Amino acid sequence: MHFEQVIGQSKTKEVLRSMIASDRMSHALIFLGPEGCGKLALAFAFAQYVLCSDKQENDSCGKCSNCVKAAKWIHPDIHYSYPTVGSKAVSTHLLPEWRKAMGINPYLNVNQWLQSIGAENKQGNITKDECVEIIKKLSLKIFEGSHKILIMWLPEYLGKEGNRLLKMIEEPPPNTLFILVAENQELILNTILSRCQIVKINQLPDEAIQETLMQRQNISQEKAAATAHLAEGNYNEALNLIENTENDNAILFLEWMRLCYVGNGVSMMNWVDRFAKIGRENQKHFLKYGLHFLREYMLLKLAGADKVRLLPNELKTAQNLTKIIEWDQIEGISKLFNDCAYYVERNANPRILFLDASLQLNHILKTKVKV
Repeated sequence: MHFEQVIGQSKTKEVLRSMIASDRMSHALIFLGPEGCGKLALAFAFAQYVLCSDKQENDSCGKCSNCVKAAKWIHPDIHYSYPTVGSKAVSTHLLPEWRKAMGINPYLNVNQWLQSIGAENKQGNITKDECVEIIKKLSLKIFEGSHKILIMWLPEYLGKEGNRLLKMIEEPPPNTLFILVAENQELILNTILSRCQIVKINQLPDEAIQETLMQRQNISQEKAAATAHLAEGNYNEALNLIENTENDNAILFLEWMRLCYVGNGVSMMNWVDRFAKIGRENQKHFLKYGLHFLREYMLLKLAGADKVRLLPNELKTAQNLTKIIEWDQIEGISKLFNDCAYYVERNANPRILFLDASLQLNHILKTKVKV
């Protein structure tokens, strides 16, 4: 992948190019940024630029053997690691699926990736066996390029298994480069963070997403502008909005809010039974959407509808809720959603967890603190 194929991020690209030009590249980098900002695409472009045998001023040549193979994710000196499902799963077994997914959309989120490999109700992880495999791969000699490179997508999924890689990261073989592509710094072991140089990557500006949508998706300027505004700096979300005029999480969330406000126990139980079957990764994304809705709801109360990044039906619901949900209730609901996300991550029973959450949400919605 060329740098020019990566949307925006001109300052970050310049920083990465200068690392190589000045020969001051750290052997371990963390590309840290929000979902859909292009950090994984940047990792691909950077790896290709490192190995390119005929570097241009601002980009890789795209013609040498290293570039051709890197662009197809088949270079023998670039290794990939990413969340999989199963206690003994390793990334190598899923390379065909990985190449296909990256060829379609290198901005995809982890839930889309896991669903594409048949995760169903299982959570993703990076396993002990994967760490052992990484150490073996990086202990081999360089095949063709100037470096051996590991691109690990979402090291947050390592958990405590990351300790197995500490010695390799701290004292790697010569000309070995680690590129960890992360979204949540708090979920990465501090011992790994201390051994890496962090490259922070910002969310994309609306203008960059708008221009890219017009060029690559062939849509009108008006639709591209509206989509970019709703996507909130997330190009992957912009693509999802184009493909689906309705957001599945939005429909599910608004249904849950209505049921909890009414407080019918049977209806809430039926909703929980259905929701418990969608899988933990989907449940985490649902809660993430809920927190997004609350942020936009607060913005609606503060600044009005013009600044809000919600679809029309979501905005209408949010406007109706302004008569019901006050500031003190927003705080309680946000804490509830964060707590749920914490327990989903730790394999809590979804039926018990979300039935309890439904009852708490009903209590919050029906209770107003008098000031």
